[in-house]
Amino acid sequence: MEEAATGGAFSAILSGLAWFFGNIAMSFYNLGYALTHPSSWLDWSDKEAIMRFVYYGGSTEFFFIVLTTFLVLTGIGMWRHNFMWALVRGCEAFGNSVGRIAAWAGLIMVLQQVVIIFVQRIFARPDISFGFGLPVTFDVSWWSEELKLYNAIVVTLCLAYTFIQGGHVRVDLIYAPVKYRTKKVIDMFGSLFFMMPMATLMWLYSWFFLWRHLIVPNPSASETLERLVMKARALRWNVETIAFSPNGFSAYFLFKILIVAMCAFIFLQAATFFWRSYLEWKEGPESEGKYHDHDRVEQGEEAYDHAEF
Repeated sequence: MEEAATGGAFSAILSGLAWFFGNIAMSFYNLGYALTHPSSWLDWSDKEAIMRFVYYGGSTEFFFIVLTTFLVLTGIGMWRHNFMWALVRGCEAFGNSVGRIAAWAGLIMVLQQVVIIFVQRIFARPDISFGFGLPVTFDVSWWSEELKLYNAIVVTLCLAYTFIQGGHVRVDLIYAPVKYRTKKVIDMFGSLFFMMPMATLMWLYSWFFLWRHLIVPNPSASETLERLVMKARALRWNVETIAFSPNGFSAYFLFKILIVAMCAFIFLQAATFFWRSYLEWKEGPESEGKYHDHDRVEQGEEAYDHAEF
């Protein structure tokens, strides 16, 4: 019995390894096919192409394409450190740019709230119009609920930016007293075994959550490609426009898109943080913070803990 159990476990391990490396090998073919046949998944005038896009966005094939790309770039970067530093600088510049632009949504949110208060309390108007000629007019409750979108933009699109700037709260139990290189090993481990898996799981849930609010029949993560292609004959767009209150904000599908974008940014930042941690581990303490584009607070711009009158 013990020999049979051991043999079964060993066979399962071999099967798992064969499946893993088989998918790694097939990812080169899958990526090549997708790039050379874009109409099969990007031609959205074809209902079957839409279903293929939905399926592959949350599929094993897409995961292994992303994983293999990360492994190949990491391998080249370990051979050529300048190449990996270029990846780090490019990805961090992208994350910083998106975050700095998205942060302006906070100011827009405040200004719009001020306008809403003036319109309601001073002018006693039930609606607000913006524009000239053919102005955009919505009920005040629509503009009030839209404030949630600005808040969501700040939260989802500034996560990676805040991480790059070191602004997230961290619970430190063993990190501070350990040696420099040990810290970098912890950072690399955290990137690979915490950030990337969590971003992947969130992506898988949010991807189909998004599409269930955009099309019918509703796609499911458990359905095969053949099943989804068969359902494409009955496909039609059914974009979510239901507000939570009468005359309220009716574009809640945008929140689902932001969730998906957030997962992509987290995964990209996990890869970037791994690369930076590896380079700083390899090159030593003198490379810590190398090429880091950190926001600087000028004199007079410091935050105050309290106001004194």
